Amino acid sequence: MSRVSVERISPANEPEILQYLARSPHDNVHLSHLVRTDRSSSTRSGLFAAFDDGRVVGVASFGRQLVLASEPHALPAFAALADRRRGERMIVGPRNAVAGLWSLLKVRRPPPRLVRERQLVMLLDGDRLARGPRDVAVRLADAGDWTAIVESSAQMIEHELEYDPRRSSPDFAAGVRAMIERGRWWVGQRDRHPCFFCSIGPWCDQTTQLQGIWTPPPMRGKGLATAALGAICERLLQTAPTLSLYVNDFNEPAIALYRRVGFKHVSDFQTILF
Repeated sequence: MSRVSVERISPANEPEILQYLARSPHDNVHLSHLVRTDRSSSTRSGLFAAFDDGRVVGVASFGRQLVLASEPHALPAFAALADRRRGERMIVGPRNAVAGLWSLLKVRRPPPRLVRERQLVMLLDGDRLARGPRDVAVRLADAGDWTAIVESSAQMIEHELEYDPRRSSPDFAAGVRAMIERGRWWVGQRDRHPCFFCSIGPWCDQTTQLQGIWTPPPMRGKGLATAALGAICERLLQTAPTLSLYVNDFNEPAIALYRRVGFKHVSDFQTILF
């Protein structure tokens, strides 16, 4: 009979944990990024792995987001830990793992504000990248783009997750500025007018995740997003082996855009918000 134990991630067990996460890099890129790059005490104190007879069977990050990667029989151990570390505003990860965890937690939690039952995880590599027109200029964002990016990013989050981050996160705008300064935001423009935005999210050796993808409503239906995203992906694939993202299954225009660029559906996520 298996006996799953949960312990905090440490330098001693980090290599085997990264190996576990690398088995599904597009699903686990956020966790891989945290384990590999975030040495802050607040993050490290919330990083845990589940072990069964010395073998890694799950990884989770506990904070405002509970981010999960877990085999089914490790979920009760993570649920017990979640009961001791309440306060998450969101649970996100592979669909089966999140649904399984929530089935164990829901009797002791308030009802969620919103559930995104199925989100498509999509993947792109250089062989699949569509070689369409590149008639939209793309560049890294600069300080002059800050206001427009804050607005577009907030609109994207409100559209996808039904809340305005500017109201719930006082440091939201400052976080956007910091990402611009670190070269994480991209802008597509036509005739010097911004027509497309996206950002670089977490990354690992196998993939880089794209986030914040947004076309201002007046710029839609003109092929600008396809050209801009394709050009940005072409640039990013010069250094990243693959690109990935996830999108709500009902967002048909966005899914169609990603498929035109060459992304393929590889797995499913689920997000529960409180």
